[in-house]
Amino acid sequence: MPESNFIDYVKIYCRSGKGGRGSAHMHRAKYVPKGGPDGGNGGNGGSVIMRGNRNYWTLIHLRYERHVFAEHGCDGYENRSTGKQGADKVIDVPLGTMAFDAQTKEFLCDVTEDGQEVVLLKGGRGGLGNFNFCTPTNQAPRYAQPGEPEQEREVVLELKLLADVGLVGFPNAGKSTLVSSVSAAKPKIADYPFTTMEPSLGIVRYRDNKSFVIADIPGIIEGASQGKGLGLRFLRHIERNSLLLFMIPGDSDDIRRDYDILLNELTTYNPELMEKKRLLAVTKSDLIDDELREMQKPTLPDDVRCVYISAVTGMGIETLKDMIWEELNLEGGF
Repeated sequence: MPESNFIDYVKIYCRSGKGGRGSAHMHRAKYVPKGGPDGGNGGNGGSVIMRGNRNYWTLIHLRYERHVFAEHGCDGYENRSTGKQGADKVIDVPLGTMAFDAQTKEFLCDVTEDGQEVVLLKGGRGGLGNFNFCTPTNQAPRYAQPGEPEQEREVVLELKLLADVGLVGFPNAGKSTLVSSVSAAKPKIADYPFTTMEPSLGIVRYRDNKSFVIADIPGIIEGASQGKGLGLRFLRHIERNSLLLFMIPGDSDDIRRDYDILLNELTTYNPELMEKKRLLAVTKSDLIDDELREMQKPTLPDDVRCVYISAVTGMGIETLKDMIWEELNLEGGF
């Protein structure tokens, strides 16, 4: 099976540039045999900078660039000339990328805006040249300052997709079908579980040229929070969503039980997910008749708004969009 292009986790080794040495040069010229100190300062080393770039959506461009080095600063030289500064190394990452120290697990930064820059490793300062140490009592210092050393660390970059709505459901619950019907995204759709093997984003057009972003992640199974199925690999992508849309097929034996299982897996993974807004969509409703639908309604969960939909026939899709927009805009959501 070909390797996926969606990479949301990489570990890279970063090193900033060291500062250049200051010069201990003494001025010499034809008619100035004993000139004073004129050694220049060393140049500053380059920094390693992480920058948000909205044109990226995966970390695949860093998968084979595991070593990121900024340039060293050049040494100072005569005539009080400062050495060239080392060039910074900029790492472009998709929005929603978090950085951690690979050894200590320390949180370093979170890039969520286009053009946002965060210095991961600061370059070393250049050393001072000997002319900086000239005093009335020491008019010919023959020493200069060394530059500061470089910094280095292993950094883990972890991508969490930024979306307004995250789809939560068991495999083959109709999540990808919904995304393909309400947006221009074209995720893989087939009649077997775990068709979706990587997250995908779709922009849903709403009334008056408004829109919101929906994220389709691989299906969750009971025990996912303990590593079953695709485990925890993609659960982190719903942590940033403003709204969780639970999707359960209408031909399920017990919709409330399935909803409770999904909710329990999310709560076990991260209890803070309980604070997010939730909606329930009963999918594939074209496969059940009105009588069965009326029998199911009293058994649906009481703590969440519910709508019956069919992405194939379009049943309930506009109602679902209205409900999503209302929830996103509650208490000034947009």
